[in-house]
Amino acid sequence: IRVLYSLRDLGNTVIVVEHDEEIMKASDVIVDMGPMAGSLGGEVVYAGTPDQLLLSDGLTAKYLTGREEIAVPSKRRKWKNYVEVKSAAENNLNNLNVKFPLDVMTVITGVSGSGKSTLVRKILYPAFTKQLGGYGEQTGKFEGLKGDYAHISSIEFIDQNPIGKSSRSNPVTYVKAYDEIRALYADQQISKMRGFKPSNFSFNVEGGRCDVCEGEGEVVVEMQFMADVHLLCEGCKGKRFKDETLEVEFREKNIFDILSMTVDDAVRFFSEDTTNQAKKIINKLKPLQDTGLGYVQLGQSSSTLSGGEAQRIKLASFLGMGSNQPPTLFIFDEPTTGLHFHDIKKLLVAFNALIAQGHSLIIIEHNPEVIKCADWIIDLGPEGGDGGGNIVFEGTPEEIVKSKTSVTGKYIKDKLKKHLATKVSG
Repeated sequence: IRVLYSLRDLGNTVIVVEHDEEIMKASDVIVDMGPMAGSLGGEVVYAGTPDQLLLSDGLTAKYLTGREEIAVPSKRRKWKNYVEVKSAAENNLNNLNVKFPLDVMTVITGVSGSGKSTLVRKILYPAFTKQLGGYGEQTGKFEGLKGDYAHISSIEFIDQNPIGKSSRSNPVTYVKAYDEIRALYADQQISKMRGFKPSNFSFNVEGGRCDVCEGEGEVVVEMQFMADVHLLCEGCKGKRFKDETLEVEFREKNIFDILSMTVDDAVRFFSEDTTNQAKKIINKLKPLQDTGLGYVQLGQSSSTLSGGEAQRIKLASFLGMGSNQPPTLFIFDEPTTGLHFHDIKKLLVAFNALIAQGHSLIIIEHNPEVIKCADWIIDLGPEGGDGGGNIVFEGTPEEIVKSKTSVTGKYIKDKLKKHLATKVSG
């Protein structure tokens, strides 16, 4: 914030796209977009000073004033099972012995450069992956791993890498909802008359896709000395399918119309139908909605998704598996990147759902809203670089605010004030 002020004071104009509460409050002018996302957004809800914003009725104002909030859990989950890293000494880590609890939500905190990613990404994740019989990157310096291995069947690192490298990959395919949608269209009367199968409603294989662009919706003209030019396909006008495929409709919507819907719109659309096929589609789409991705289009190309959106789509795919998945240790690296308070609230519900299904969570995070909801905190520091690499604190959020050495504790104290007051009065 001081650097941003310095830029402004030198005569520059600074525009910041941000969800961070402190930066919002420090701004001179704030423009709040909404009121929601996707088809329910796109409007200027408020434009003016931060003080006046607090008097408005938008979601951002409600969270900043406390009229809407992310509640602190009434109690922290207890744990007895754990995995312990012994003598971690990679980069700036000072021979740390760290116990990572299982069956709960553990948050790894500390200033930038304190050693969080080194500990989790370079030591715990590859070491535990190999312990479970998998293959991983070279493990950083440490002496050993011990603990309750039998309690965990697999480990998943949910990062912000794209969900697919092809323009054909999209959210609805990743969560397996497209299979159900194609089956639904293949089951329509006109499809049966024409002998259409589910593959006819895919833009990945020959049959129903446009022959001109091969289901891309655009034609690429290669330029010898310049960037390639992308032109709208003349054959399908960007719709990716043949006309005879688009003539098949379900409740007056063809397959292109469905893929153009947002997740929220699609859930509403299929909820108006009582067939088992529609219910199956809703069950596949709901995890996307539950992780705050209701505004994303079903057929949106993965190349247009942010890292945070890709991360939440991966989370949604695991939520969609329900209790069929064996106990898994999930690792997230700053999953709140790019998220509004309202989105974080939904994300925490999804995290709790994973734990309820028998999984364990380790989250590297700076966001105080997530930190205050942790069952267990491992705080590294006290500074970054050579001044970090130590365990400053291990324990619950209620305990970290009492720490005299934890910088993290100082910053989440305000977030826990009401919660702590309630516990004292209780």
